Amino acid sequence: MKVVACTHRGNVRPINEDSFLIPENDGLVLVADGMGGHQAGEVASALAASTIRVCAQKAAGREITVRSAVSWVRKANKGIYQAAGEDAARAGMGTTLTFLYFMPGHVMLAHVGDTRCYRIRDGQITQLTHDHSLVAELVRTGKISPEQARVYPYRNVITRALGTDASVAVDAQDIDTERDDIFLLCSDGLTNYVEAEELLGAVREQKPDALCEYLTGLALERGGRDNITVVAVFLGLEVTP
Repeated sequence: MKVVACTHRGNVRPINEDSFLIPENDGLVLVADGMGGHQAGEVASALAASTIRVCAQKAAGREITVRSAVSWVRKANKGIYQAAGEDAARAGMGTTLTFLYFMPGHVMLAHVGDTRCYRIRDGQITQLTHDHSLVAELVRTGKISPEQARVYPYRNVITRALGTDASVAVDAQDIDTERDDIFLLCSDGLTNYVEAEELLGAVREQKPDALCEYLTGLALERGGRDNITVVAVFLGLEVTP
């Protein structure tokens, strides 16, 4: 398995409130997109990442269940919510969270918010997560079209996040993997500017080591008004020295 990542604060934001993780003696890959003033978003995403990392390290080498993945996310939610309550400057802080935990032959996916996970298999790209956002809900209910969604004025409003409430609903699924699968985790700073078919085209055309930098560059060229993070996992490739 080869993992490549890139993060950038973008062209407008003063700091980068995204966090990401790649494997460290475990099978964890994660992207979190923080929100909140006074750098609180940065705190929320980092706290989510560190909490999930500790859980993953404790589970290293073992199989985990959907129930375990949900409990990890709920633990992160509790920590962020408590930290926000202890500091007025961090009140209301929160973060999206999407993580993959790889095990032999399958992967656990857990998700809250609009940070996306895509899988590329047999030349096809599939979005494995459902955005927890206002605009996604409007598209699902047929109130606006996908084309309208791209320019909808409230497309950055999310309906679920870690840390904003004492409890949170978590989407989790156990997914079979195949040898040459490719997974992409992307914050909305990328997916607001780069369509799924463009992601697929980039995977076909770019070398793995250049892929994340290339996609980040596209988002920057097209405005880059948000933090941008992308992590790519190539199951069929080995880590190069």
